[in-house]
Amino acid sequence: MANRQTPLPDVFYALGDPTRLAIVGALGRGPASVSALAAPFAMALPSFMKHLSVLERSQVIRSRKVGRVRTCELVPKTLTQAHSWLAEQRALWEARSDRMASFVEQLHQEDLSHEQPARRHA
Repeated sequence: MANRQTPLPDVFYALGDPTRLAIVGALGRGPASVSALAAPFAMALPSFMKHLSVLERSQVIRSRKVGRVRTCELVPKTLTQAHSWLAEQRALWEARSDRMASFVEQLHQEDLSHEQPARRHA
């Protein structure tokens, strides 16, 4: 399972919840125990564990248990895949936006060139 690529919809679903997004933000500072991650949230531990389960299934985080302590950490490869996809989409939309701006500027210049001869004859 560690070698399979996580489908991006699963990753974005996992990141689409404010609680899970906050967990990812906390783990961005480094690995943390489940109890440390759960502390800021006003919810029962079983509910919090469901959020961790979604993040683990989407391979955004992984956890390991040593003794009685379960520690979670980010999976950089999964987040890099999501970042790469977003960067590709951004490049596409920026290129489209640039083409649209050029087209609008061209239309504006054409309008100006048509208006100038009309003003001279007036």
